[in-house]
Amino acid sequence: MKYRKIVFLLLTIITFISCTSKKLSFINYYNTIYAIDSTHRVDRDTLATIRKYKRLFRKYPPAQNERMEEYETYIRYADRYRKNFGGKRSLEKLIAQAAPNWKYKRQEPEFFELYKKYGIDSISLERKILQWNQRLNKVLIDSFSIAFDRDQHNHRIGPTVEMNDRKNAELLIWTFKNYGFPSRQKIGLYGNNEQLMHMGTLLNHMAGTEHYNYFKTKLLEYVRSGECAPRDYIEMVDKYQYIHYLHPIYGIYMHYDTNFNAEDSVRVNRDRQAVGFPTFKQSSKMTKEFQRK
Repeated sequence: MKYRKIVFLLLTIITFISCTSKKLSFINYYNTIYAIDSTHRVDRDTLATIRKYKRLFRKYPPAQNERMEEYETYIRYADRYRKNFGGKRSLEKLIAQAAPNWKYKRQEPEFFELYKKYGIDSISLERKILQWNQRLNKVLIDSFSIAFDRDQHNHRIGPTVEMNDRKNAELLIWTFKNYGFPSRQKIGLYGNNEQLMHMGTLLNHMAGTEHYNYFKTKLLEYVRSGECAPRDYIEMVDKYQYIHYLHPIYGIYMHYDTNFNAEDSVRVNRDRQAVGFPTFKQSSKMTKEFQRK
């Protein structure tokens, strides 16, 4: 009896360790999102799309890719077809995902209508957004408000650019060590005095600093954890390639490479998918649809 208890305890510990050590990779999440979106564009089977999204969100915490807004899309589809998406509990999660872009969401009456349908009026919605804002990291907001202002000092012209980029690189490294990645769920999108804080802009300028190799390695970890957007990462990497007259890895600055050919496109598409970014064809379709809105 005692032997069985020991064996059971050991098996429980092993199972716990294996589960906790196996971290979810958001690169798989992103690629699944693009696969679902591509399939839906072809067959327009919304019910199948709802099922695929539902399976995905059971495994991964919901996210809102720029230009995709997949979690909101899933909820809207499910609501339209009267499928269970989790009701108020799921809408609460959507609030946190939509909060950084609240400035724009206020201009979408259908967003308020969705919440109203489930008993959450506009006043309650505004209050929940305010509560979300109050939970943000004020220390990081203060620091990055200064950093983004410094980043654009004098329109990035003159001798202070290198010094400012160095200071911002040091701030980012300090933040990674003490708080992790400064995502929108930690600092929002707008800082003090309505300072726009688009992290991709800051990271892009890290390509010209002495810390580039550190950022290239560290940021990939945050791409996998879902905190850093793949686009922000690949723009920084290709910016480095461009600065040093090297071939683009992800095709962001391919229009500057006169030797770019079909063979390169195959390689680039493969490299894009390796970090959870859509292929040229997928990206083009998404951009065209986004611009039509």
